Amino acid sequence: MTRKRDSSRQPDGKSAGKLGARATPPPGDRSFGALLREQREGLRQADRSFSLRQVAERVGIEPSYLSKVERAEVAPPSEETIQRLAKELDLDPDALLALAGKVSSDLREVIRRRPELFGRLIRELRDLPDHAVLRIAREVRDGDW
Repeated sequence: MTRKRDSSRQPDGKSAGKLGARATPPPGDRSFGALLREQREGLRQADRSFSLRQVAERVGIEPSYLSKVERAEVAPPSEETIQRLAKELDLDPDALLALAGKVSSDLREVIRRRPELFGRLIRELRDLPDHAVLRIAREVRDGDW
């Protein structure tokens, strides 16, 4: 059975168009594993290829391990596995990494290069509403520097 992909997705797996287009975990106290399971099961309603076994196979892990992750019996997997799961389940990889208590290696490297500036920036952004942060991100992305 061939899996249907979201038509708004580009071939590289990124969302087309706007910032924040991928599904992100809504606020609440859902665990990393619970979110994975809920998203996978939701996708499975429309496409049987999202069974635990088939998803695990596509991301390169054992089905029993994915089951344990979903039930929070083991710690979240590596950054690379989380990235593959995010892509497979159409979740935002940064949001999923954060839920797992991790930060992507590319962001860690950016922060390491200028820790004081990024620490200050993140603290300043901490209490702003989402729309304000997105506006700033768009201005940075689209700005003529």
